[in-house]
Amino acid sequence: MKRFAFLLAAVPFLAGAAPGSNLTIELTGVRGGQGFVHACLTRAPAFFPDCQRDPNAVTETVPAADRQIEFRGVPPGRYAIALFHDANANRKLDKFMGVPREGFAFSRNPVIRFSAPQFDKVSILLAPGFTRVSVRMQYLL
Repeated sequence: MKRFAFLLAAVPFLAGAAPGSNLTIELTGVRGGQGFVHACLTRAPAFFPDCQRDPNAVTETVPAADRQIEFRGVPPGRYAIALFHDANANRKLDKFMGVPREGFAFSRNPVIRFSAPQFDKVSILLAPGFTRVSVRMQYLL
């Protein structure tokens, strides 16, 4: 009986807990289905676009043929997404003279000139619930 009373008392606190965000990224423009697509979701401008050193970054890897990436239970907030198509499955973005040889993408699909975009230009707001975005892979070589 005491356990039941405790559970009833805890219900208002559980109901007030902040729900997580679920994000689905629809990938377009992926060349072929070989390899993997690695995605990194960060809230820290200092760690963007290479968020491997961000201790709070959320990452996902899917086969390139999937064309969709799911993030579940992410705390709501402003995030930027960086992705790359690891066609040869070596877990790094291959470059030739500093130019990416594999595909890459960012949230909000910015036009890439000579460098990666700023965090503010590509950030998206994840509200509690469900968010779906479309991201276009870009290839320079």
